[in-house]
This record gives sequence, C-alpha cells and structure tokens, in this order.
Amino acid sequence: MNQNQTKFIAKIDWEKGGGLVPGIIQDVNTSRVLMLGYLNQESLEKTFSTGKVWFYSRSKQRLWMKGEESKNYLYFKRARCDCDGDVLLISAQPAGPTCHTNATSCFDVEQLEAGEKKPEIGVIAELAQVIATRKKKMPAGSYTTELFQAGSKKICEKIMEEAGEVCQAITKESKQRVVEESVDLIYHLLVGLVERGVSLDEILEEIKRRRK
Repeated sequence: MNQNQTKFIAKIDWEKGGGLVPGIIQDVNTSRVLMLGYLNQESLEKTFSTGKVWFYSRSKQRLWMKGEESKNYLYFKRARCDCDGDVLLISAQPAGPTCHTNATSCFDVEQLEAGEKKPEIGVIAELAQVIATRKKKMPAGSYTTELFQAGSKKICEKIMEEAGEVCQAITKESKQRVVEESVDLIYHLLVGLVERGVSLDEILEEIKRRRK
C-alpha cells in the first residue's frame, strides 16, 4: 500500500462497528449501486494491494473476495469515507453481474417508487460501455461496427449531420423530434469518444473543473 492508502485506513472508525464498516459498492462508470458488504481493516488493505474488492463475511467469519467463485470480480477504482468515518463508498469496475442471481445489481429485485419512475443518467454510461464492447468485438451486422470500420472521418460526418438535425428540430419541429434527434446525436458522439479513446470520466472531470 502507498502512504495515502495507509492514511485513509487510519481515518476510519473501526471501533464503532466492532471492527467492521459497511461498504457501498458503486459502478464507477454508471454510478449504479451494485451491492453492500462489510469490510474490516485487513479486507480493505487487501483491496488496495490486489486491486480487487475484498470483504469480511460475518456468517463464515473469514475474508472473501467478490468473484472468488463466479470470477465476476469488482476491480477497485477509488474509495471514499462518510463524514463520521464509519461507512465506505467504493467505486469499482464490475467484471460481470454482481448479484448471485446473475443480476447486474443486488438491488435489481423490487422497487418502491414515491412517484413516477424516471430513467437515470447512468443509462448514458451503460450505452457507452455497449459501444466500447462493440469496438472490441466488432460483431458482424452491427451499425456501430460499420461506423468503427469506416473510421473517424465518417464518424465525424455523422456527428455533424446529427447536430444539424438537432438544430433543425429545435427551431422548426416538435419537442418529441428534439428528443429523438438528441438521442441520435448523443449516440454518435459516444461512438466518436470511444473511437478517440476518451472516457466519460474525463468528460465529467472537465465539466467539474469548469463548474468551479
């Protein structure tokens, strides 16, 4: 472990929970909550040293690594502690479904809504992941594959074309057409970002920098 990781561990209130703290696991790309587990100091140290998320099993009374059987590892990206120092928020890159039911999240079971359910912004990050997978595997018959095969010039032509159609919809067409054309533009922009190797994290960091 490095010095910053050692300092981080020292700031955690391990005594309050009898040596354990709850760890909320969040998808680093979509911000989706994947699961909740408990960590002791040793499991957090192993998380830092191995790059994979480790927990402490209260039922089995031992350390365990997520994915040790399923191979659906959680690759550690960053950790934050709450204001009281007794809860961790861990961002990770999932290697597959997190839940033992093969669902993406352990919370994909039952939902109770206070009002109308609305899509989350993370759906854009999920689309970016799909596009990145298309680029890696280049499946036949995929429009995304065709764009990557055509190259950056063609992708840029499509981005400019879709941007023009968004402007056309904003000035002369219905609200629904604005929505539809905007989706087309976002998709093609994501293709361009993947082609150039630019992550959404980098885009968000730049937005955050300019917001200050």
